[in-house]
Amino acid sequence: MEYHSHAVVTERKVTLLEHGQASELTDYLANEVRVALVYNGISHTVMLASPENLEEFAVGFTLSERIVSHINEIKGVELEFTPEGILIQVEITQRCFMELKQQRRNMAGRTGCGLCGVAQLEEAVKPVMRVDSDIRFDIQHLQNALEHIKSNQHHFKLTGATHAAMGLNLEGQITAAYEDIGRHIALDKLIGAFSLRQVERPVAVLLTSRASFEMVQKAASANIQILFAMSAVTSLALELAEKSNITLIGFCRNGRATLYTHGYRLLGQNTARLAKAI
Repeated sequence: MEYHSHAVVTERKVTLLEHGQASELTDYLANEVRVALVYNGISHTVMLASPENLEEFAVGFTLSERIVSHINEIKGVELEFTPEGILIQVEITQRCFMELKQQRRNMAGRTGCGLCGVAQLEEAVKPVMRVDSDIRFDIQHLQNALEHIKSNQHHFKLTGATHAAMGLNLEGQITAAYEDIGRHIALDKLIGAFSLRQVERPVAVLLTSRASFEMVQKAASANIQILFAMSAVTSLALELAEKSNITLIGFCRNGRATLYTHGYRLLGQNTARLAKAI
């Protein structure tokens, strides 16, 4: 559901400066919209996002941030479009809502104490969740996904400004792809999509961005066992992937990839030997 005031892409006339010459052309900009997540009538957070697939985003965020532990604890999602942005009203079970309120009270109660910064850091690092699947993926099939990335990034082709999170099957085919200006939000949309449809989760997820700590944390919450990233892997992401039993691979481009953790899930190209060294 979209309104013209919340289109995903905006078309603008701009001036190109090139080799000392100026010319007019049409450019396409990725829209950033304020999106407020409201749980049982109480505002929780405001984020900047691309204004599409917002129901999937709300569900994925609610699950990946562990506000609920199962999609059945989400009772409804409603979108309200306003001139200032988009309100997403999420209704969750009373038990989950009480736990969320208690968490917010704990944070507020720490304000002013000498340890409040430490407490907030502790809140940011959720308990480690270990994925429970030992599926095997032939690393040579990754090239199949890499060759079809562009055809699954419709907004990126226009704007060059969006990230994507893509679900892969065992053959490396892209079964679902979600874009957003925010890489975390793109992953939330993918998580929300397969959770809403109650279909089998992807065998692996390919990110067009780097793999940071938060991305690995969200993957663990969604029981995603293999995480490919086209860009770099951060140190905390590696540490969490190791603890979460996630196979983490970075710099996935042009037939190359860097394996960081739990290589036993990968088949082909002597990965068994590499896995033992990691």
